[in-house]
Amino acid sequence: MHTPALTIVKNWPRASIQNYPVFLQASSSQFSDATEGVGSLKCALSRFAGTTRLIGTALPVWTSPGDNLAPYAALRVVQPGDVLVVSSSTYTGCALLGDHITGLLKNAMGAGLITDGLVRDLDGLRRLNLPVYAAGTSPLAPTKIGPGTVGLPITLGSVVIHAGDLIVADDDGIVVIPASKFAITSEKLIAIRKQDETLEQRIRGGATEPPDFSQLLERSGVRWLT
Repeated sequence: MHTPALTIVKNWPRASIQNYPVFLQASSSQFSDATEGVGSLKCALSRFAGTTRLIGTALPVWTSPGDNLAPYAALRVVQPGDVLVVSSSTYTGCALLGDHITGLLKNAMGAGLITDGLVRDLDGLRRLNLPVYAAGTSPLAPTKIGPGTVGLPITLGSVVIHAGDLIVADDDGIVVIPASKFAITSEKLIAIRKQDETLEQRIRGGATEPPDFSQLLERSGVRWLT
């Protein structure tokens, strides 16, 4: 019996980001603080195209190293606002994605693309202006054979990503928020942003030390040398 090359989940719940207005304002650093770093990807991915901020819901894809059949198949189930998140086990032998699939994703109103692999066609990617984060670049093309999965959980940057999770990316990094944590994360972000604004106001006011810094030094213990 022929073994299918791909396993594809057709649909899953997608929570509306609009229900949490602070999500549209907070940086990846603030999201990381709100989750105590749990959802922050622990891999060095760079932005190669698009605006400085990406936010949307995860469409997770696992693909065999050096192959992009599964990412192309994901276009069959992508919905507006989805972020195509592609794990290829950090394979760097060739590019995984380029301007063709990114253009198709943009036409489907996808929010952007993240991969731990490589990309190519930078001129085309920049013209499309869709956010693309990757580990690097290569001119070499991949195969389209499989195997792969679409919509099933993946691990990328030591973080398990499920379909429908929130993805936030900017030049500081990438953070993943499980759908079950949206409400509590929203509450924490509101408090963090208020705290950050207070600190920024102190700096604008001429402060030269963090608040309560003398007490912190006293608790830590300091030996002053002259």
